[in-house]
Amino acid sequence: MPQRPTASHSVRHSPSPRRSRRFTRRLAALAACALGVTLALPGTAYAGSAAHASGFAGRYVALGDSYVAGPGIPKLRIESGLCARSTNNYPSKIAAELRPSAFTDMSCSGAETKHMTQWQHLNPPQFSALRPDTRLVTFTIGGNDSGFIEILTTCAVVGVLNPGGAPCEKKYNLGGSDTIDRRIDETMPKIAEVIRGIRERAPQAAVFAVGYPAVLPDSKDSCVTNIPLARGDVPYLAGKIRRFNERLAAVAAENGAIYVDTYTPSVGRDGCQAADVRWIEGIEDVRGAIPVHPNARGMAGIAEVVLAAIRAVNLAGV
Repeated sequence: MPQRPTASHSVRHSPSPRRSRRFTRRLAALAACALGVTLALPGTAYAGSAAHASGFAGRYVALGDSYVAGPGIPKLRIESGLCARSTNNYPSKIAAELRPSAFTDMSCSGAETKHMTQWQHLNPPQFSALRPDTRLVTFTIGGNDSGFIEILTTCAVVGVLNPGGAPCEKKYNLGGSDTIDRRIDETMPKIAEVIRGIRERAPQAAVFAVGYPAVLPDSKDSCVTNIPLARGDVPYLAGKIRRFNERLAAVAAENGAIYVDTYTPSVGRDGCQAADVRWIEGIEDVRGAIPVHPNARGMAGIAEVVLAAIRAVNLAGV
């Protein structure tokens, strides 16, 4: 039985042409999402019917990137264009449960913090949905500012060439400092500005900063599907997602928002797990979403976690 490669036993091989083409298509999907090329109309909105007798009668606005929008998850909203906003993303599930008096989903694949106040191609600034009578705001943002999709794409490429080592960690630590840590640190003041901007425009709103779920396990030994990342890079990248969430939690607390931890509930449901378990799709064997993004099961799980956080603060008796 052949030995599994280790950090000290590097294996180099050439993938088959068929697998190379499939792998290239997966990376192309990742790159397209990172670029955020959109032709979308303004955000999904509806005016709700009367709220539950014990429910939420306020206006709910959802903001964020593809981890909110849900690209590739059926069914996509026609009016969302290449923002790829799904009817089964976590804000839609929250709205279906709370039945707010009005709901606007401004999330868009490829969004960065700057798109809160700037147009994203044909999409108006996400903050344009905020009003003084907005009572609930959820957001997930910052992954694109930090370059997470571009990082994962790069790491997948170098991982194929050196699967037993940690080539991605080496790449991002050239010069003696960690480039990914620096990107995360540079993103946090932008997120603080997002929270302050929400509060200025919607002073009555409860603001929930929703973190990113576990995309990878702590060890490649936990992978049951094919994730083309080098053995040493899997724990390295998993640690970066945790670090981002830890910093986000601190920024939220400092600026009067409520941090929602989706990482802990998603441990063991990452993109390395079986199709009937995972919340996040991997790079290979992708089903019902785009690579390295939440699937419908993940969106449902995230919605439950966020709803629990909303209820914990007894927002308008919800």
